[in-house]
Amino acid sequence: MKKRILFICTHNSARSQIAEAFLKTLFPERFEAYSAGTQPGKLNPFVVKAMGEVGMDISGNHTKSVDEFKGDKFDFVVTVCDQAKEACPYFPGAKDYLHRNFEDPSMFTGSEEEIIEKVRQVRDNIKEWVVEMFGGYK
Repeated sequence: MKKRILFICTHNSARSQIAEAFLKTLFPERFEAYSAGTQPGKLNPFVVKAMGEVGMDISGNHTKSVDEFKGDKFDFVVTVCDQAKEACPYFPGAKDYLHRNFEDPSMFTGSEEEIIEKVRQVRDNIKEWVVEMFGGYK
């Protein structure tokens, strides 16, 4: 039976979307991945581009509120930013919790190339962490 994982960040526009996409792509036989935000916003276009560069089209995704998942059961609820952990320290229906803070791509400034380079770094950091945390999990 697949483990159910919910990734949460503030806007569900970047970090949680990246984590969900990697978990779904890398370990589809072991996990069902979902993502949500404590204050959902708009999908970050730089994140869409960066994920496309590694063969993952998330352009059709939409941002979701954690409220959409109330009443659902999850094996892990994973906060990927400190603000989400503070706003959502407890999630009814979670068996276990994980937390790791990643930089917020919506806060990046500079030229488009500078921003996309920073987003790529966050993308790669999240991928490494997803592999480390869930790669050996059966």
